[in-house]
Amino acid sequence: MSQHPTPAATVVLVREGMQRPEVLLLKRNENLVFNGGCWVFPGGRIDPEDYLEAGSSMEYPAACRAAVRETREEAGILIREDHLIHTAHWTTPENLPRRFSTWFFVCPLSGPVDVQVDRGEILAHRWITPAAALAEQASGALEIPHPTRVTLADLRDFSTLPELLAAMRSSQVRVFPPRSPFYRPFEMGFSRS
Repeated sequence: MSQHPTPAATVVLVREGMQRPEVLLLKRNENLVFNGGCWVFPGGRIDPEDYLEAGSSMEYPAACRAAVRETREEAGILIREDHLIHTAHWTTPENLPRRFSTWFFVCPLSGPVDVQVDRGEILAHRWITPAAALAEQASGALEIPHPTRVTLADLRDFSTLPELLAAMRSSQVRVFPPRSPFYRPFEMGFSRS
């Protein structure tokens, strides 16, 4: 019997870089069971308090609140829910011991921020272009999980932050696996206006 995946949220923080947009990657502690030692975007499970009403099935607004909370906890950065752009939803395959159904968001940063990692769960951070991160992953310098790699590839070819954001706002939400029973956007409170 497969374990029911835990709802979670992940945030791709993106800023205008010197040449191209850059994203924030965080290095997870090697001792963590899930993706230990990997470079990932800020994120984590949706906590019960992220749901405004007990027993609510409105997972999308809870995911937005979790995205804001996890970004603050893991990177010390304050973001706003209304800046989040929902871009993808990933469900961990059934054969893995820990499973998550994760809402992916892109969030633009308009000015400089001071990244502060906790040195417990998160050991380090880097601002890096998606292309550079993928090149370092290919050379073995960075260990990056599959959903993070796919997201980086989706963002690699944009030259400016406005171009990237316009594409993210207008593109279809990518769902992995397709037709996942754990992604029911309208029932869960998401509709793209």
